[in-house]
Amino acid sequence: MIRFIDITKVYKNGVKALSNVDLNIGKGEFVFIVGASGAGKSTLIKLLLKEIEPTEGSIYLNGEDITQVRGRRVPHIRRNVGTVFQDFRLLPNRTVYENVSFALEIIGASRRDISRKVPSALNMVGLGSKAYCYPDELSGGEHQRVAISRAIVNNPPILIADEPTGNLDPDTSWDIMDVLLDINRRGTTVLMATHAREIVNTMKQRVVAIEAGRIIRDEQRGVYEHEVSHIEEHI
Repeated sequence: MIRFIDITKVYKNGVKALSNVDLNIGKGEFVFIVGASGAGKSTLIKLLLKEIEPTEGSIYLNGEDITQVRGRRVPHIRRNVGTVFQDFRLLPNRTVYENVSFALEIIGASRRDISRKVPSALNMVGLGSKAYCYPDELSGGEHQRVAISRAIVNNPPILIADEPTGNLDPDTSWDIMDVLLDINRRGTTVLMATHAREIVNTMKQRVVAIEAGRIIRDEQRGVYEHEVSHIEEHI
């Protein structure tokens, strides 16, 4: 489903964020991407979302080399990937329902599709009763549930979660992980970048560790093992 082939990314300032990365992620996998700040995790995600392009190499998504995709087809590629961020990124003046429906509105979904898909996505994350609340009426965990609902409302085959528990307390973090696991069990491939050692060590999913732009470990039922470099610059 996702394949990075000999990917190198060098930024204009000369920083080599990734070096000769090869990575295959199959349909329905749950994969943790771990590593210190600056190791290359964010660059990996940005490449998959086509926010940036690799300096060398190819990236295949569902069999298509997305490094060759340009212009109007880029939004189509991005529809295959739902994204959840650490900082939620909700629209403060819109209700929960409207925040989720916005993801469908921007791709031109019909009102009928929106009225069918939004309640289903909210129920999946346990927020069916909060549809007409505003973000300032919600807890931090509920904010993240809304963000997850928005990311999955169009049923993307891939969900990227970039530090989704970074701003949450431990109990709430586990609630969010239960939601992500449930989504994964329904067939969605989940790729999660994280520093949450306890979550990684407890869940025993596939772990891909990155250090200084290289994959140094790729294990099924892996653990965090903080063996990466302490690089302070965020890439």
